[in-house]
Amino acid sequence: MNRSLLDAVTAYIDEQGGGQGLFPTAIEGFNIVRSFQSMMPMRNIYRPSLCVVLEGGKELHLGDQRLSYGTMECLVVSVGVPATGQIVEASEEAPYVGVMIDFDVATLREVLEQLDTPPAEVEESGPCAFVAKVDQPLADCILRLVRMLATPKAIPVLAPSIVREICFWLLSGPHGGELCKLALPESNIERVVRAVSTLHTNFADTLRVEHLAEIARMSPSSFHQHFKALTSMTPLQFQKQLRLLEARRLMVTQAVNVAEAAYKVGYESASQFSREYSRTFGIAPKQDALNQQRLRTAYASRTVRSA
Repeated sequence: MNRSLLDAVTAYIDEQGGGQGLFPTAIEGFNIVRSFQSMMPMRNIYRPSLCVVLEGGKELHLGDQRLSYGTMECLVVSVGVPATGQIVEASEEAPYVGVMIDFDVATLREVLEQLDTPPAEVEESGPCAFVAKVDQPLADCILRLVRMLATPKAIPVLAPSIVREICFWLLSGPHGGELCKLALPESNIERVVRAVSTLHTNFADTLRVEHLAEIARMSPSSFHQHFKALTSMTPLQFQKQLRLLEARRLMVTQAVNVAEAAYKVGYESASQFSREYSRTFGIAPKQDALNQQRLRTAYASRTVRSA
């Protein structure tokens, strides 16, 4: 455990009023989380990001893959992908504490271009997420970001350089080859990411695999192979997850009814939507929406969020 980093993050949470929940910061894309109890699995869209556990433990389920990471380990997600996350180790005495830092391919590519010796690219396509140890240089970067929150005027000047430094350490680490594939122009992964972006933007439309393959400039068979290796899902499974997650969001946050949610995300049949929703989440959509609303209300009553 990096005690100085954990103490700095805890002090920031206390300055915001304490409690548990999501604590946004003045640094865009930099958020802090604390929880006093294990959480039920939650299906969400994970953005390209670095998720660092300072205390406690989490799990991520991506397709058939399960990634577990604990104290001073990090999860790196290189592509926006539907996945199930769960806090598995947390208590009042030893709460889960973590930080999340968003990053983009443009910054990663800029750093990669400045390296004298780029990391060796991994030949085979692999999952878009991996777990790694948090070494001292990476921990120092995060600590400086946390301490910078006390000096808001420094954030727009200095925070981008620290994020670039984080990209440097990730590219220089044992998994640099995986990130390198994402940043290299015209790599297979970069091509697949174009199709992933199209799916995120147009998930409610009817999209043929052949059209997505054209966007990726691949043959349909090659595209299908690389897409599944990267996301642990087929393109159609990926699109279905995006649709169902957006429908859940609409029902929970906007009180949209089941039929309306189904049509808004691209389903022509509310009954088909309900069947697929129940298979994915293990509960009927209407009941799930009610449960999620109750959970949000109960959790908010125990949570102090930062402004």
